[in-house]
Amino acid sequence: MPTPKKGPRLASSPAHERLMLANMATSLFQHGRITTTLPKAKRLRPLAERLITFAKRGDLHSRRRVMRVIRNKSVVHVLFTEIAEQMEQREGGYTRIVKIAPRQGDNAPAAIIELVTEPVSAKQAVVKEAEAATKVAAPAEEAPATEAPAETAAPAEAEAEKAE
Repeated sequence: MPTPKKGPRLASSPAHERLMLANMATSLFQHGRITTTLPKAKRLRPLAERLITFAKRGDLHSRRRVMRVIRNKSVVHVLFTEIAEQMEQREGGYTRIVKIAPRQGDNAPAAIIELVTEPVSAKQAVVKEAEAATKVAAPAEEAPATEAPAETAAPAEAEAEKAE
């Protein structure tokens, strides 16, 4: 079997790796956090975030695409009802990886991957509101902006007269 071009596999074959990631994603959505090795957590993060994005859409096609990966219907139901509702205000970054002490037996680098359940910070919400307000106010400010250069030109002319 040829080696994959985009890096080493986590397991013996691509099919086994896909099944391992599906099982880890199922456990992550079921328990909210799992402890695993750092490489596995890093490979799980994009898959889990993609599944949450599908869950946020909430339509039948998205549910069927998630069911191709996660075979447990009760976990898919929790993902589409509870987890997607928690992540509604978030535009990405649904998971967090925290490095912990190496594993006891083989000293492998360990990590905790968990769902981010905190609400979006108030600072980010204020910034988004300010951006929306500037987009709305920008067309209204264009009319005074054409008069502003004439007003700024008058003080410049006055300074030139004072200099003479």
